[in-house]
Amino acid sequence: MRAILCKNFGPASQLVIEDVKSPEVKGSGVLVRVQAAGLNFPDTLIIEGKYQIKPPFPFSPGGEIAGEVIAVGDKVRRFKVGDRVMGLTGYGGFAEEIAVVEQNLMPLPENMSYQQAAGFTMVYGTSYYALKQRANLQAGETLLVLGASGGVGLAAVEIGKAMGARVIACASSAEKLEVARQAGADELLNYQEQDLKETVKKLTKNQGANVIYDPVGGAFSEEALRSIAWEGRHLVVGFAAGDIPRLPLNLTLLKSCQVVGVFWGAFAMRDPKANQQNMIELLGLFQSGKIKPHVSQVFPFEAYEAALNCLTERKATGKIVLNVGG
Repeated sequence: MRAILCKNFGPASQLVIEDVKSPEVKGSGVLVRVQAAGLNFPDTLIIEGKYQIKPPFPFSPGGEIAGEVIAVGDKVRRFKVGDRVMGLTGYGGFAEEIAVVEQNLMPLPENMSYQQAAGFTMVYGTSYYALKQRANLQAGETLLVLGASGGVGLAAVEIGKAMGARVIACASSAEKLEVARQAGADELLNYQEQDLKETVKKLTKNQGANVIYDPVGGAFSEEALRSIAWEGRHLVVGFAAGDIPRLPLNLTLLKSCQVVGVFWGAFAMRDPKANQQNMIELLGLFQSGKIKPHVSQVFPFEAYEAALNCLTERKATGKIVLNVGG
């Protein structure tokens, strides 16, 4: 089988495609023929050695996949050969076949494509955990989403609306904001052209945003925190801007607010039952039409470098997917 391999830390241009031996499965392992693989910001970090997980060389990036079961271990009970599945891999997903632990897979709904499924688990899992467990977002509250046209940001817009919040979507261009508007955002804020704090103040009648969803970091984090409501919750999801901000903690005192970390991967490992329940609820939202994965670009397997560069250059709207199965 073919796999995209990282042999030393560096940019996407250093990755190579090579033939490697197919994985073997036993016990609770499931062998999946990968049809599509979703791209996420951690994929750009893991190949450069900047992620908290550093696999031994050579390894394939790719944290989520969708495909067909082609073999199962003797302890597998939920899946059989021929089943359509999607799930998390941590890494290794940019390959034609991958062995995945049974508990990390879920069956695909009949009306969900492989491309949609490859872009579902991580972004919706992260955003739902953030808004449900970490922020306890309530109907009628105002949700401010930074990076609202990206994978997790767009998912947060959809989930926020499904939970009954008023959503203010922030992005850096009119084109990106239009994507957020189509996903259900109530208000749009271009933070390249508008003052974030003053605009949020105006949109909320000086009350501020109850919940801030922040996968961007950089200078926008402090601006957003200064626009938070009394007893608001600022969700730290990631640092797509590249800089980890140093927030002035006096702001948390003045607003009696919280700065809340969101590490969905660790949550999924520590509390798999709660995570599985989240995924069941998310699939219910998909079936009811309240969320719809936005796959903006599908790249051929061989175009992995261009696909990863879309993420590092922050050109992506919604999800980018590698078409592995042809």
